[in-house]
Formats: sequence, structure tokens, C-alpha cells
Amino acid sequence: MLRTVFSSRLVGMHLVAIAALVAFGLLGRWQLGVFEDSGRPQTVSDPPAVALATLSKPGEHITRAATNRKVTAEGVFDPARSLLVAGREGGFWLLDSLDLGDGTQVPVVRGRVARPGDPAAALPQGKVTVTGRLLPPEQVDSLRRDVRTLPAGQVLSVSTAELINVWPGARLRDGYVVATAQSPAPAVAADPVPVTPPSTPGEFSWRNLAYAANWWIFGVFTIFLWFHYVRDAHRTRVREEREPEHDGDADSVALSESSMR
Repeated sequence: MLRTVFSSRLVGMHLVAIAALVAFGLLGRWQLGVFEDSGRPQTVSDPPAVALATLSKPGEHITRAATNRKVTAEGVFDPARSLLVAGREGGFWLLDSLDLGDGTQVPVVRGRVARPGDPAAALPQGKVTVTGRLLPPEQVDSLRRDVRTLPAGQVLSVSTAELINVWPGARLRDGYVVATAQSPAPAVAADPVPVTPPSTPGEFSWRNLAYAANWWIFGVFTIFLWFHYVRDAHRTRVREEREPEHDGDADSVALSESSMR
């Protein structure tokens, strides 16, 4: 069998089979990659920043369409309402109330610090313009809040319902802003809090998975054809090698019959 496999007359067939296997394998992997990518969240258009008042109105919940939008807000930070949001990756979030000058306020996450008392926690003086992304209120984890006693000035979530109790008299707009820029810039900047750009859930393209399976089935069929071709070539070679022996036996029989006559 090995003599047949490595015979020179089958080299071309081996090369064709190898090329087909490589091509089918790569095509299948390409279609599988398309299938995997289709299931990942898809980035959507990210409109330019708009005024916060157009997306978050007093007494109304922010809509799904407004979530994660870029916004700008102008106002003055209230130093009496500075908080730290504990239990965050990298330390604490700096949470402050931005008075918009119309009788309403919006919670703003100005950044992240490793520990209380960090110089970056100092509030800027006067009117500032904050640019960031508008996010919906976080859900209050009542179990965590009951189990853990926090120091004064710290909270565990950025929840509008909870902040109304923490900031008496505040007329808060729904949601909160994660700042990405501030003008004028603070003297000591805090580490930014990362925010994922807006995206939509991916939907798997099962058709591409079927295409991948088809290409790999073609590869298996190529191996099947190659095996049968080699087997038939081997059988033909064995038959050809045996035919001279049969011819010699026939000549001997004929010679013996003629001598008997």
C-alpha cells in the first residue's frame, strides 16, 4: 500500500487533495469567524453631545434611547453634597451634585480615586461645564447596604431614589453623568471612570455556521475520495503485478499439451 501511496503517478492527486483540504479548512474557519462576530455586541452610531436638559427632564425617567448618550451640563458643584461611591474597581468614585441653576441638580461621577482624602477629590470652584455620558440610576442592593456599615459620606450605588434621601431638598434629574471632560479643568484630575460606548446586542448568524459546516464536510468528502482513489490504484497495481505470473502458467500448460501430442 505504501508503494502505491508514494508512487510518482499519484503525486499530482496528493497535491490536489492537500490544496482542497487547506482551502476548505480556511473557508470553514472564515465562516465560523463571521458567525462568532455576529454574536458580539455591535457598535452603533454615537451622536455628538447634546444638552442634558433635552434627555433628562425633571420628574421623568430617562428613556432607553437617552442611555449612554453624550451630554453637556453647566452648573456649580455643591461642596456640601460630595460623596464617595465605595466598592468600585480601583477604589472610590467621586460623586457630586451639579446645580444646574434652574432649581434642579444632576449627580455627576467626576472620576475615581484610590482612597478617601485624595487631592483629586477637591471640588472646582465656580461655574463648570461637564461633558460625559448619561446613564440610568443603578439598582439599590438593599442586602449589601444592610450588611455593610459605611462611613459618613459614602454610598454603595448611584441611585436617584437613594440620593434624594442622602441629599435632602435636592430636586434631582433622573440618571447620572459620568464625566469625560470638564471645563475649566481641575487642578488635580481624578482617574477617569471607563464607560462602554453605546452598542446593540449581537444576533448570531446561523447561516454562516451552516456554511462553515458545509466547507468542512467538503473536506471530509475530499479525504474519502482520496482514500478510495489510492485504494483503487493499489488494487490495480496488485492486479497488474499478478498478470505476468498467470501468463507464464498458461504458456507452460500449452507447451506440455503440445509435447504430449
